[in-house]
Amino acid sequence: MNQPGRLKGPGLGSLVLIAVVVGGSAAAFAYTAGWLSPGRLTPERMIAALTPPSGAPLGHRRNHAKGICFTGAFEANGNGVELSRAKVFVQGRYPVLGRFNLGTADPNAVDATVRVRGMGLQISAADGEEWRMAMINPPFFAVSTPQAFHDLLVASGKKDPEAMKAFSQANPEFAAFAAWAKAAPWTGSYAEEPYNSLDSFVFVDAKGDERVLRWSLRPAAERIPVSQADLEKAGPDVLEQEIEERIRTAGPQRWTMVTTVAEPGDPTADPSRAWPEERRAVQVGTLVVQRIEPERDGPCRDINFDPTVLPQGIRVSDDPFPAARSSVYRRSYDLRAAEAKDYPRTEAVQQ
Repeated sequence: MNQPGRLKGPGLGSLVLIAVVVGGSAAAFAYTAGWLSPGRLTPERMIAALTPPSGAPLGHRRNHAKGICFTGAFEANGNGVELSRAKVFVQGRYPVLGRFNLGTADPNAVDATVRVRGMGLQISAADGEEWRMAMINPPFFAVSTPQAFHDLLVASGKKDPEAMKAFSQANPEFAAFAAWAKAAPWTGSYAEEPYNSLDSFVFVDAKGDERVLRWSLRPAAERIPVSQADLEKAGPDVLEQEIEERIRTAGPQRWTMVTTVAEPGDPTADPSRAWPEERRAVQVGTLVVQRIEPERDGPCRDINFDPTVLPQGIRVSDDPFPAARSSVYRRSYDLRAAEAKDYPRTEAVQQ
């Protein structure tokens, strides 16, 4: 798989390639629960597909390798209790640990070369129960099945231009993602991005009634479009620098968590298909990001943002991606933990 370098121009070809590389920013897939045969797809094969020709980013996540930690709080407004019995929806304030990140296997990537941005988030209840999630800023995923994502990685890594053409013909849903990658505005800040679950989950209320939902974190900050060229001129690490400076000078940044309830017939197993805009939406609280810390010594460094770590009152749906991602995230965690010497903490922290 080719990893993005410095851009030669904002044409569709380069944008699509970047989207291909980072479009899986919230999803690496695996053989889990028998939904793929062992001969077709395993965590090892998926990690191999994610690995750039220059080699694995030792000590780092195999995808979303570039990121920065944050801490803060989730302020639940109480509306979520009608949807789920999860404790974090009871009105109150709950500690969070998170990570802004870029969908790339290169921890030194230039920010302007990565089209998809992400957020890993962990919300903790008073009793220690956790809700972990991994979200990205596109409104839908690049492809509809785990196998298609693997095929996308393989095709994007080939020098033959016909490979991506053949892939796109076999997976027509990719056209919508390619269009988003070409036309969606860039911003100069993590604070101005929405972050979407894309995957569907089952919420269970206190009565045992079930609903299938997706959710989004919608920024309070004004979204100010910038050109890709201007973003590149701002420096290779502008997003990390900007969010740190923004919080230092402007104070905590906020996102409203909005859950969307599926209706019968909505595609719950296919994150490449958005639900109609008129679906019922419930605002359940506010994410407040209060402090930024560099990842090398930060609290998010050793967190596996496994989307199947769920509180009571939320469970996986028929969407195969969360369980699949869980397997690859776990394998990625094991690899980077074994490679800690290749990404050492600072001497001050080790003492």
